[in-house]
Amino acid sequence: MVKIKFFLFFVLSVLMIADKVEITSDAMQAEGLKKEVHFIGNVKIKQLKNWIHGDRVIIYFDENNQTKRYEAIGRVTFEFKEENRFYKGSANKVVYAPLESKYILKGNAKIDDMVNQRHINGEHIKLDLTSGVANVVGNKKEPVKFIFETEETK
Repeated sequence: MVKIKFFLFFVLSVLMIADKVEITSDAMQAEGLKKEVHFIGNVKIKQLKNWIHGDRVIIYFDENNQTKRYEAIGRVTFEFKEENRFYKGSANKVVYAPLESKYILKGNAKIDDMVNQRHINGEHIKLDLTSGVANVVGNKKEPVKFIFETEETK
């Protein structure tokens, strides 16, 4: 029990040192030996202008207790903003690697590029916020869909 309390205190301290991360949920479970913290029920994560909402979120830490990745599961919605990029969307599961600023969306994934007025649907989307590169995979029932507007020519 002492190990879990220490781990939880350390984890929350590390989260506070970087950009402020605010997490709310109905319940939380820390698994010190696995270096994981599970947030269960109506989870909301906010960091700067970015946010993710989901039914469940697991935060994984590396051997130095740095945040390695977030996994949001179940009816996930989000907004990601960085410099000249602004994305809104949803998926059944979103995996975020904060050190690389990369997102993986799985299951009924949808992204709206609010800056360029583009929309992407697919079963599996990889999004790199640093480069703006997106890789999208569909399936036989639901192929990849990309919607964008063109300017009128005069």
